[in-house]
Amino acid sequence: MPHPFRATDLPAWADPSVPASSLDPQGASRRTFLRLGMAGGLALAAGAHAATANAATPAVAPGRPGDPRLAWLVGDHHVHSRYSHDAKYDFDQLARKGAELGLDWMVFTEHSNHGHRDKGAAAEHEEIMAARARNPRQLIFQGLEWYIPAAEHGTVFAAPGPYEVELLREFERRWDGKLNGWDADLPENEQRAVQALRWLAAQKANGYVDDVLVLANHPSRLGIDSPHEIRAWRDAARGICLGMEGAPGAQGDADPAWVAYRGSTRAQRGEYNNAPRPDSFPGYPVESYRTFGGFDWMTATVGGLWDAILSEGTLFTITSNSDNHRTIWDTWRDGDMPPGESFDSLGWKPSPVDTGTPQPGSDFWPGEFSRTHVGVTRHGYLDVMDGLRRGRVWVDHGHLVDGLDVRLVGPRGGRGTGTTLGGRLVVERGASVELMVKVRSAHRPNPHGALPRLAHLDVIRGAVTGPSTDRDSWRAPETRVVEQIDTSNRSGTYTLRVPLGRVTESSYIRLRGSDGNRHGAGYLGASIDPAGPLPHADNNGDPWADTWLYTNPIYIDVR
Repeated sequence: MPHPFRATDLPAWADPSVPASSLDPQGASRRTFLRLGMAGGLALAAGAHAATANAATPAVAPGRPGDPRLAWLVGDHHVHSRYSHDAKYDFDQLARKGAELGLDWMVFTEHSNHGHRDKGAAAEHEEIMAARARNPRQLIFQGLEWYIPAAEHGTVFAAPGPYEVELLREFERRWDGKLNGWDADLPENEQRAVQALRWLAAQKANGYVDDVLVLANHPSRLGIDSPHEIRAWRDAARGICLGMEGAPGAQGDADPAWVAYRGSTRAQRGEYNNAPRPDSFPGYPVESYRTFGGFDWMTATVGGLWDAILSEGTLFTITSNSDNHRTIWDTWRDGDMPPGESFDSLGWKPSPVDTGTPQPGSDFWPGEFSRTHVGVTRHGYLDVMDGLRRGRVWVDHGHLVDGLDVRLVGPRGGRGTGTTLGGRLVVERGASVELMVKVRSAHRPNPHGALPRLAHLDVIRGAVTGPSTDRDSWRAPETRVVEQIDTSNRSGTYTLRVPLGRVTESSYIRLRGSDGNRHGAGYLGASIDPAGPLPHADNNGDPWADTWLYTNPIYIDVR
């Protein structure tokens, strides 16, 4: 239902009525970013007064010269509470931690279960409604972690409204692969996943909910999300399944100090310590079951599956998030279940108990390590969803930089304008194109106590070759790193201008950055990626010493 946003609904760092002296260092840095031209702070504030839950359309359409200046809201679309059978924290613990760590928005994605469907989803919804009223500056979505039929998991979430929780419960009942026994790798189950996405699209089209989105989670973990399934989800109902986790949660699993404390073996960042099984896609190499610099192999491989999808000319967004269940070094254990009760009988688990001793876990708090940045022109739930759909997204680990703005400028582009992430720049054949990147370097210690340093930015370019005739292809042979920019001696806010020359074919540009601590020849060879992320040995994957950032692409359409 429509409701006007007040000025106080803005995040504190973007609200000009909040004194800068009262902001924490992260908030102060983000406000500085606004004032230095990274985004139109006044436009954002003014938009908040006028925006409604049902009418939050940015002023400028994507892909045109002069795309709007953006404010970047930081979020996490994959968080579990004690309303999931395998997580332990109270809802308020997670919401407070997210706020402390600078999250503007977050999605609670509880696992599908009979107890969740019957009782837990409604009970959590009451907590979410109360939290929204207490702190309108933090956008809290209710979602679901869907067991995709014949495949892995996915985040499903809807815009707030009178039927958001009913949508989730009905979707869970109708379409969840675990609850309905559709986990076998069968063509009919793959088709059920497609039907489920079309059902969601129909609920949006008929106005039952204002918006609904789906993102595939940890796609390479088990090797069961085949290329043709991912393409089928993308195509099932355009604008519903937007993309996938470029990096999974569980990034603390292989931290050497944590491994030594708990005595684990074969630990890997992201808990990617698997091997092919009978239902895995046979075309994936064994290396795909590991993360590279903490990122999923599909994303981290230049010329790999993500690029293969992008080279078809269709946007496919990547994200990064905590997948928080159990935080490393945390001392809380599961609450004690009342006698005779179970998760399914209650729909939740009792509140956790503090033991004073570190408990098993592999995750970071929401916003502590992994961040998804979404570009918006107004502050609101639909605006975050719109930014995700438009592909205005970049992600980072370890708070590698404080801010980033990327623009492609054609012959008539001016300073500070141009087409931004997720957009399409249309140019005449032979026109000259320039890439403009504005960076705000990290100026404060991250939650680990280290001051991050961006060592280099890699410009990755791929040709747009049209829809693949092989739906199981995971290669984009024309995609490669075309330039590496040394940023190791740069600090503060600075602009990089990269001439891309005259363009003769449609293509896309995306960026990747690194702290420079650990890299080598990419999976497909040094001629394609000379300084890419690498997998790590079991039990030796310190996430804070190997951090990266990735941006969504910008397309260049030649006419």
